[in-house]
Amino acid sequence: MNRSKQDHPSPGEWPQKEIVIQEMMSSIAQIQRRFQAEGIDEERQWMISHTDNPEVKAVLQESTIVMLHVIDAVGQLEPVNGITISKQFDIPRGSVSKVTRRLIVLGVIESESLPDNKKEVFFRLTPLGREIYDVHEALHGQIERNAKRFMQRYTLEELQLLAAGMRDTLGTSFVEPMDGEEEEVGGNRSGAPETAVISEILGQLQRLEERELRKVRDMIQLMFFD
Repeated sequence: MNRSKQDHPSPGEWPQKEIVIQEMMSSIAQIQRRFQAEGIDEERQWMISHTDNPEVKAVLQESTIVMLHVIDAVGQLEPVNGITISKQFDIPRGSVSKVTRRLIVLGVIESESLPDNKKEVFFRLTPLGREIYDVHEALHGQIERNAKRFMQRYTLEELQLLAAGMRDTLGTSFVEPMDGEEEEVGGNRSGAPETAVISEILGQLQRLEERELRKVRDMIQLMFFD
């Protein structure tokens, strides 16, 4: 990609770029609303439908995303303490303490102390917890297979474009105006919900050429709305 060309488009490119960018920002807002609406419910229903154990179904019915993350952490690292769970999975320590207490009550995990240090508590999965962990791992495998199969429809060039955009987004801060740009006053130009994620993506889209923007727009439409 020619970064200098993308960072400084010709005056004639701006109207077309703005139209494509606004279309994409609208699609991104729709994607956010879809994910927020579906949330954990779709994944929970998949797991419930893939187990015959009524105890597993009962726990899954009340499980939150954080609860499932803690079960994953214990299953991968057992025996493991709360501090390690918090650090490795980026979960606040207070949340880990609250969730582990609840999972012990539900019979999903069990705690044990070191013989020479009763204050050092480690967690392990119970047989029930292992079943929940396994069905959650099966869900992850299903999602990964479907995602890989889905992405096969795109060309190598299209995948490289998306990968480059993701790398750029991860490596860029959008708190301050980008180099060479003045901070806008007056808020949201598009009327779409103003979120940190949308702002970051908008900054990246401004750096693409019109041809690349149209490719990304078409891919978003195909991936989430067709």
